[in-house]
Amino acid sequence: MRSKILAIVTLLALSASAQEGTRSVHLLGVGNTNILDTYLSQEKYKGDGFTYLYIREGATPEKRWNNVIEHELDFSTTEDRSKTTTELEAGYNLYWGRYRQWRLLDDHLRLQAGGLINGTLGIIYHTSSANNPVQARVALNLMPSGIATYDFRLWKQHFTARYELNVPLLGVMFSPNYGQSYYEIFSLGNYDHNVVPTTFVSAPTFRQQLTLDWQTGDRIAIRIGYLGNYQQAAVNNLKQHVYANRFLIGIVVKR
Repeated sequence: MRSKILAIVTLLALSASAQEGTRSVHLLGVGNTNILDTYLSQEKYKGDGFTYLYIREGATPEKRWNNVIEHELDFSTTEDRSKTTTELEAGYNLYWGRYRQWRLLDDHLRLQAGGLINGTLGIIYHTSSANNPVQARVALNLMPSGIATYDFRLWKQHFTARYELNVPLLGVMFSPNYGQSYYEIFSLGNYDHNVVPTTFVSAPTFRQQLTLDWQTGDRIAIRIGYLGNYQQAAVNNLKQHVYANRFLIGIVVKR
């Protein structure tokens, strides 16, 4: 019995220590979305979008390497120029990155360079189309990434400015071919180059964040900022983009 209790206590201690030295961020975003998917329509659709963004990153100064994980949930409702047709977009993006960090300017400036693995899963739904009304969005990307963080004081308050940039390198995505239906792909099994390798030329996707934290306590900060996520591709004689611009607000919790 003692050995079981000791094992449980040890696991709890290890779990608690694993939580230390990390920073968790919860953000809500609102802004505009611009959609083009020529599989569904030749028109561009514009409207409003909402985002929930969760970020978990290392905050231990003595470590040279640290990990960052981000979960991004998006939903948008958009209309064409005549405001007679609607497209709905929903997506989930997972970003897992590993960074080498450097601390400069008496530890006020932290620079991080590394790479992200980005997985995308989502749909675009064309509400007025009876033939092929849905387009799936499935992709996996490798993205070089950099983060700059600067701590400063103003009006006797502690602030932190942070900028993150993720740029495209290569990946793979799912796409029907021009004129090909989902019925042909999944019911008839007619494969036609539907799993497509991508590069920064065919899928120039990039993403950036600019945020400002106001430290309101030893472990709590208020964060406001901007998120720009520009996902685009031109494969199989089809073009697609989802441009999302969001104003962000939320909290930062340091463990």
